[in-house]
Amino acid sequence: MSGETLLTAVGLVFIFEGLLPLVAPAAWRRAFTQLLQLHDGQIRFFGLLALLAGLLLLILNAD
Repeated sequence: MSGETLLTAVGLVFIFEGLLPLVAPAAWRRAFTQLLQLHDGQIRFFGLLALLAGLLLLILNAD
């Protein structure tokens, strides 16, 4: 992976992460408050799902 590709990927992450707080700050605040109420195991599970989804996308795009 080139440095340019990595910077593009990080830039896209920042764009997607910034969309909800920009467009709907109250909804983002509610979602974040609910996230804080989850147990560590639940948060880890969602993290695992996100990681697996990302790996799957990378594998499918590797052709």
